[in-house]
Amino acid sequence: MKKILIVANFDVGLYNFRRELLTELLKAYEVHIALPDGEFVPKMQQLGCVFHETKLERRGMNPLHELELLHTYRKVMKEVQPDAVLTYTIKPNLYAGMICSRRKIPFITNITGLGTAVEGDGLLQKVMIRLYRHAMRGVSRLYFQNRTNEQYFTEKKIGLGKHDMLPGSGVNLERFPYLEYPPEGKPIEFLFISRVLKEKGIDQYLGMAEAIKKKYPDTVFRILGFCEDDDSKPDSYRNKIRTLEEKGIVSFEGMQEDVHPFLKNSQCTVHPSFYPEGMSNVCLESAASGRPVITTKRAGCRDTVEDGVTGLLVEERSTEDLIQAVEQFLQMPYEKRKEMGIKARQKMEREFDRRIVVGKYKQTLQEILGGKKNELV
Repeated sequence: MKKILIVANFDVGLYNFRRELLTELLKAYEVHIALPDGEFVPKMQQLGCVFHETKLERRGMNPLHELELLHTYRKVMKEVQPDAVLTYTIKPNLYAGMICSRRKIPFITNITGLGTAVEGDGLLQKVMIRLYRHAMRGVSRLYFQNRTNEQYFTEKKIGLGKHDMLPGSGVNLERFPYLEYPPEGKPIEFLFISRVLKEKGIDQYLGMAEAIKKKYPDTVFRILGFCEDDDSKPDSYRNKIRTLEEKGIVSFEGMQEDVHPFLKNSQCTVHPSFYPEGMSNVCLESAASGRPVITTKRAGCRDTVEDGVTGLLVEERSTEDLIQAVEQFLQMPYEKRKEMGIKARQKMEREFDRRIVVGKYKQTLQEILGGKKNELV
C-alpha cells in the first residue's frame, strides 16, 4: 500500500477542515500525519492515521527552532518513505516543500493564506519569496484558495505551470445543514465567530455594536472565540469586551466547540476580517447554515458573498462602513433577510461543497502516483 504523509501546523484545523479527505485517503493509502500534538490527534489516530509529533512555533521565527523543525521533517520523511506528501500552512509548505523538492518526492501544497510576512514590505518579505521559490521548484500541484493569492505567486514566478484553484477548504454541508431562520419579531442577533484578534476585525465589531445599540437597543451582539491577549493589561481585548458586557452592548460566549445553537438563534454573521487567510471558514459555515454574512472586501472573504444577494461587503478596517451595512441589514424587511440566508446556502451548495476539494485531491494523487482510476472511489 502506498504511503501519504500530511504535514500541517495545527491538529484542530487538520481535523475540522480536512477530516473528509483523511477518511477518503485511508480507503486506499497508508496515511501518516506530522504535526504538533493536540487534543484532536487521538481522533485522527482513531480514523487510522499514523501520528508523528513535530514541535512547531506557529508564529515564532527563531532560527534555531526553524532549523530543528527542518531536521524533524527530514527524519519523518526518512522514516515514513512517503510516495506523496500533502502540505498545509506556511512553515510546512516551505520546509517540507524544500525536502520534497530536493528528494524528488511528489508533493501537493495548499496556500491557506499568504501570511503577514509575505504581505508586508521589507527584507522579510524578500526572504519569504526566495524561500517559496526554492521550496516550490519541485511541486506537483500548487493549490490556492483565492485568485488574489494565485496572481501574487504568478507575478513572483513561483510554481508556474502547477497552479490550480480550490473553493477554500470547502464546507461539509451535512455537518452544517440549513437552519430554519428565526421567526419574525424576535430581537435580531449578530454573531462574531473568530479568535479575538485585531486582524479579525474585533475593533470594528465592538465599535459598530456600541454605535448600533444606541439606535437599536434590542439588537444582540454575540462574540464566540478565544481571547489570545493578556487580560492583565487594562487595554486588552478581554477587558474591553468585559466593559462592554457590563454595559449590555455585547455578550461574550468564549470558545465554543459547537456553534450550531448560536447560528440557529442568529440572523446574521459579521466577519470584518483583514487577516491574510486563504478562504474564511467562518463565512462558509455561516452561509451553509442559511445565514447572511457581512464581511470585508478582502480576498478570501469577498469570495464567499454575493454583495446584496447573500450578504453585504464592507471596506476593510472601516467601522463606519460596517455600521452602515449593519443598519442597512436591520432596515431590510424580514423576508429579504430570510431570502439572503436561503441564497447563501444555495451558493455554498453550488460552489463550496467540501466534496469538490476531496475530489480534486483524489484526482491529483491518481495523476502523480499513476494509480488506477478505481483506487479511490
